Amino acid sequence: MQGTEERKRARVLDPVERITEVIFGLLMAMTFTGTISVATSGQEEERTMMIAALGCNLAWGLADAIMYLLRTLIEHTRNRTLRANLCGATDAATGQALIADALPPRIAAVVGTDELESLRRRVIEYSSTPLPPRLGWDDFKGAAGVFLLVVVSTFPLVVPFLLLDQTALAVRVSNLVGLAVLFIAGWMLARYAGAKPWQGAIALAVTGAVLITAIIALGG
Repeated sequence: MQGTEERKRARVLDPVERITEVIFGLLMAMTFTGTISVATSGQEEERTMMIAALGCNLAWGLADAIMYLLRTLIEHTRNRTLRANLCGATDAATGQALIADALPPRIAAVVGTDELESLRRRVIEYSSTPLPPRLGWDDFKGAAGVFLLVVVSTFPLVVPFLLLDQTALAVRVSNLVGLAVLFIAGWMLARYAGAKPWQGAIALAVTGAVLITAIIALGG
C-alpha cells in the first residue's frame, strides 16, 4: 500500500511535465539576463532587471499553474462524461465506439472489438466506484509544482550576477549555465522517451545556443 501511495505522489507531475516547465522558466529568464549588458549601466539597473526577470517568471508560473488546473478539470470532466455515456449506452457497439474515440488514434487503430468490449465491461463494472473530486489535493499539488518549477528555474541564471562584479562576464557565465541546464534537460527527455540521450541533449543544447546567440546579437 505504501509503495502504491508513493508511486501516486511521484506521478502528480510526470517527468515530461517537470522538465518542460523547467525549460520554459529557463527560457523566460534568459530573455532578461541576455539583455542585461546593454540595458543596464550600473548595479541598480542590473538589480532592477533581476527583479523584472523574477517577476516575469512569477507571473508566468502563476498563469501556467492555473492552466494546469484548467486542463486537469477538463480531463476529469471528460472522464466523468465518458463513464456516464458508457453506462447509458443502449448497446455494446455504441459503448465500444465511445471507448475507441477516447483512446489515442494509433492505439484505437490496432485495438480489436474484443479488446474494446473488455474495456467497456470493465468501465461499467466499476461504475459504482466514486470518481475523485473534479479538482483534488493532488491536482493543486501539481499546480504548485508547476509554479515552483517555473520560478525556481530563474535562480541558476541569477547566481552569476550575485557572485561576479563584471556584468559582461556574468552574462556570459549565466548563458553557459543556461546552456548546461538545457543539455541536461535534453538528455533526460530523450532518455525518458527511449531515444538516444546524447542526441536529445545535443539537440536541445544547440537550440539553446542558437537562442542565446540571437539574444546576444540583439544586444545581450
